[in-house]
Amino acid sequence: MSTVQISAADVNKLRQQTGAGMMDCKKALTETNGDFEAAIDFLRKKGAKVAASRQDRESNEGVVIARASEDGKRGVIIELNCETDFVAKNAEFIAFANQIANAAVEANPANIEELYALNIDVENTTVKIGDATIDKTGKIGEKIGVSKYEVVEGEKVVAYIHGNFRLGVLVGLSKNVEGADEAGKDVAMQIAAMNPVAIDKDGVDASVVERELEIAKDVIRAEGKPEAMIEKIAAGKLNKFYKDSTLLNQEFVKDSSKSVSQFLDTVEKGLTVTAFKRVALGA
Repeated sequence: MSTVQISAADVNKLRQQTGAGMMDCKKALTETNGDFEAAIDFLRKKGAKVAASRQDRESNEGVVIARASEDGKRGVIIELNCETDFVAKNAEFIAFANQIANAAVEANPANIEELYALNIDVENTTVKIGDATIDKTGKIGEKIGVSKYEVVEGEKVVAYIHGNFRLGVLVGLSKNVEGADEAGKDVAMQIAAMNPVAIDKDGVDASVVERELEIAKDVIRAEGKPEAMIEKIAAGKLNKFYKDSTLLNQEFVKDSSKSVSQFLDTVEKGLTVTAFKRVALGA
């Protein structure tokens, strides 16, 4: 038991430093004889216990943050999850997600494990992102964690966030030219709306092609078409699939008279997409 008198001012000071509840702060200071550093550790350990006790909880809410580096050569998307929409809309939670994204852009970790090992500043204290998520779990009382981390590199990378942090897109362009930022945003909006499966037909997984052909053939047979015509008709349906489902071949949403490839050609001859990533919350 503490022999140090814990004042309301001390409790409030610790609360301001940690964001923990008043009663939790009072207990932490009491248990540590008024030692602020030890009290912070006490609260963090309490948070770790809370995090462990919530591992079986669903955390499908949250935010998706897309961020490009200052030189435009790299971009990242992170999805930070929580349990409720109420927390997802909290300004502090969104700011924490932005901190994680900024750290990822700067350090370029290879995966979520390396991302969690990066340092960020929290209340003027340097902590690892992994520890900070545990602290947030203890403070907020919900399971919190990064579920997705994607990276795109290229000559010009444009980041786009859609729908109040519900979806993030990265687009890598082949050239950094005048108008690339606006064009990249237009293409990112296309990806957000149309959810292409690949950049072009060469990027479509062979298993997807095989499935589309089999479905097409079954439909054609059900329509009673002659067996000799099935392969040809199926090939036509596959081309329609490429047009509808691969980015460069899709009709450009902002001008249906052009494909996305043709639109990019109007910005700069030969401009094209070299990579893209699309992350939708909870998907």
